[in-house]
Amino acid sequence: MNRYPLWKYVLIGIALIFGLIYTLPNFYGESPAVQVTPGKATVKVTEDTLARVERALGEANLKPNGVFFEQGAQQNTIRVRFDPTQTEEQLRAREVVDKALNADPKDPSHIVALNLVPNTPEWLLSINALPMYLGLDLRGGVHFLLQVDMRAAITKRADATAADLRTQLRDKRIRHAGINRVGNDVEIRFTSAEERARANDLLRNTQPDLVLTLPEAQREPYIIRATLSQRAIQNVQDYALKQNISTLHNRINELGVAEPVIAQQGADRIVVQLPGVQDTAKAKDILGRTATLEVRLVDDSPEALAQLAQGNVPFGDERFLDRDGRALLVKRRVILTGENLNDAQPGFDSQTQEPTVNLELDNRGARIFQEVTRENVGKRMAILLFEKGKGEVVTAPVIRQEIGGGRVQISGNMTTMEATDTALLLRAGSLAAPMEIVEERLIGPSLGEANIEAGFRSTLYGFIVIAVFMAVYYQVFGIVSGISLICNVMMLVAILSLLQATLTLPGIAAIALTLGMAVDANVLINERVREELRIGRMPQTAISEGYDRAFATILDSNITSLLAGLALLIFGSGPVRGFAVVHCLGIATSIFTSVVVSRALINLIYGRRKKLAKVHIGQVWRPDNMDDPLHRVLK
Repeated sequence: MNRYPLWKYVLIGIALIFGLIYTLPNFYGESPAVQVTPGKATVKVTEDTLARVERALGEANLKPNGVFFEQGAQQNTIRVRFDPTQTEEQLRAREVVDKALNADPKDPSHIVALNLVPNTPEWLLSINALPMYLGLDLRGGVHFLLQVDMRAAITKRADATAADLRTQLRDKRIRHAGINRVGNDVEIRFTSAEERARANDLLRNTQPDLVLTLPEAQREPYIIRATLSQRAIQNVQDYALKQNISTLHNRINELGVAEPVIAQQGADRIVVQLPGVQDTAKAKDILGRTATLEVRLVDDSPEALAQLAQGNVPFGDERFLDRDGRALLVKRRVILTGENLNDAQPGFDSQTQEPTVNLELDNRGARIFQEVTRENVGKRMAILLFEKGKGEVVTAPVIRQEIGGGRVQISGNMTTMEATDTALLLRAGSLAAPMEIVEERLIGPSLGEANIEAGFRSTLYGFIVIAVFMAVYYQVFGIVSGISLICNVMMLVAILSLLQATLTLPGIAAIALTLGMAVDANVLINERVREELRIGRMPQTAISEGYDRAFATILDSNITSLLAGLALLIFGSGPVRGFAVVHCLGIATSIFTSVVVSRALINLIYGRRKKLAKVHIGQVWRPDNMDDPLHRVLK
């Protein structure tokens, strides 16, 4: 009567083995390590870099646990791992590797930072069994609060507006006496009232984000003052914040920092949390890797090249180096910036089949690019990437023809890997507005260990008290309930590890809550079985009816809790969302273990007995008929 088919036992066994395997990585702990990543967008970590690191460690008589070269989809990383007790060797190794890789400390080509890496065995790594990420409150790390300079964002928009108005008036053949930015306003001067009237009509119909005024003055009466509307200013500020958050995500994710937290705080601030990063100075370096993209024309005139050969830079030009270290003269005028780029993807030329980078510009960028390419066919155009105030030429292709439609193809002596890397760099974008660190906080790993220990102990002690009570009060059914609770926590941790979720203190609280909910489900089942026995059901029937009828109640209560968890997940943020994720997953594992796993165990214990005389579920009181023979059997 109470038997599962063999296939159901097999599925339950596979699920529990899966939970055990993917829970194991969380018990191996972490070790101190030194992490090597590129310090510039155009620098790569290769096998040669690995050999240099190993050679430097050997010369310094440092013997790490292992040196690992990790190849990622976006970039490669080198990690030097030490024993948990070798923190002094970790500090020495950082200094040695930093000195070996960065010849100029003021302009480092590689970031050498302290970090923590998991001690997961290779056989678990081979099946992608990884430990959960730990939040800043559990693992330690650095916390930054960044202030976005909204004034600079508005000024930058005013400059772009001035350039846009200049182009628009030229296209409509409206003469003006000069366009200048005055504060955050743009002033357009005219020589006649007729020209000003024409311009005013044009701009009112085509520039909805501008508030136009016509100030009257005695000396210079023909002026239009364009001011950004409040709605436009708000849009600029919102865009600056979102663009900076997106750029920080792109840059920090490329550095291999596990589960960084990058979130908006207030109207103009960004919170950045980097778990596991122990070095505040290097963390600032990571944030400093944000880059600015610019497109300019190359000055290849004979006069300019002659002056460059003599070591001079002509007026109106700047000198930069390309990827091969060759000097290049680039005009100061910026044609486009990263703000005008919507997408960048690697590809191949349809005719020559050589690797290319395909760019997609926004409407304004497409119009400007079409004009520039039409006027400069046969000349070279440089794409520059500025990092930490220093610019480098990523590529400088020749303009072969006028390019319209906002789709641009960059080609010229690039390998497939270089085209992919260039597209990645251009996609990463640039900061829409400068930022400064207004608060920084270092949370040591010892504090994180204390939090983990406190959370683990509270959960463990709570489980022990519950398990002892259930075993005493419900006997065999109570012991089965305790085993199902263990399976519940194991399955929950396994799912969190498989999803690579970030566990925080609120997450530990959610695990404790999950235990409570699972106990509630087991109590409902056990009490329902008792009720069936009280009304005179045979033990086998009581078990079957008890589980079947309790399931509806359990499902209703868990769905109610799930709805509350989903509301927290949708409308909450930060620690609240972390709690909600663990809570929702815990409901699923609770239903599975409380109903399916516990019944499978009860079926194994009692289901094969055809003539079951009694079940060990504690005292079953029957006040209506204490002398009933069935009562004496059950007792």
